Amino acid sequence: MYEAGPDLLLMVASDRVSAFDVIMEQAVPRKGEVLNLITAWWLQRLEAEGVAHHAVSADPAEILRLVPALGTVDDVGQWARRSLLVRRTSPLPVECVVRGYLAGSAWSEYRDSGTLAGEPLPSGLVRSQRLPAPLFSPATKAVEGHDENITFHDVTKLLGGERAGKLRRLSLDIYAVGAGVASKRGLILADTKFEFGVDAGGHLLLIDEVLTPDSSRYWPEAGYRVGVSPPSLDKQPVRDFLESVEGWDRRPPPPRLPDEVVKATTDRYLEIFRRLTGSELDDFAPPSFPSERGEES
Repeated sequence: MYEAGPDLLLMVASDRVSAFDVIMEQAVPRKGEVLNLITAWWLQRLEAEGVAHHAVSADPAEILRLVPALGTVDDVGQWARRSLLVRRTSPLPVECVVRGYLAGSAWSEYRDSGTLAGEPLPSGLVRSQRLPAPLFSPATKAVEGHDENITFHDVTKLLGGERAGKLRRLSLDIYAVGAGVASKRGLILADTKFEFGVDAGGHLLLIDEVLTPDSSRYWPEAGYRVGVSPPSLDKQPVRDFLESVEGWDRRPPPPRLPDEVVKATTDRYLEIFRRLTGSELDDFAPPSFPSERGEES
């Protein structure tokens, strides 16, 4: 994250990858480019649905015009296509998670206590099952360690009832758009998380990465079965390899990733980009965005 002027930031997505809260020594080529341009692709579609966001441009030429301090056209290779110019906001201290399926930490909690974030769910649900309706399942934004699930009541105490209600409504609406688009591409959007911020004018905006494979759990519809954990289109090859390494205690330094694991992970990111957008990564033109504003806070 770089300052790009009084009201602007430049978000740069690197190729670094982490697993189990440990940063790997090897980068995953093109990962940052995929995450950045998937976010830009989704923001184009969400903007058409009336969702206000912080993005100004992902187009390197437009970014360079707006932020000449970045250098000349000869310098853009350092940041082009992996960077998003955004309006500065004050992020809200809540991860806005929406779950459409019972997976990950949600399944673990339900299996142990029949609840999600301390709130009861219907009995008899099984792993990876579609929930009766998508659930807004917020979490705290931890400065260190893991985020912790909290109840909607906790969000209202933290942010007030009106703003908490807006976050829930916006999050569920965006998830519905994302799940609908993914389904047309043969994908299941099992869960995702959003972040929101407030700009200097008091407008509530969608911020950070949006509906990427790092902030969302995408499953191929083909082969999906209730009761098992489907393969996700993300950095799963890294996690699978690390779990196979005997004696590693999930603390730095991590094991070195074999070249085939790095390549398999790059291939996963390229596949989810192609399946979502219908475009090869090299053929995608990074967009700019009109100056839309959000809801008053």
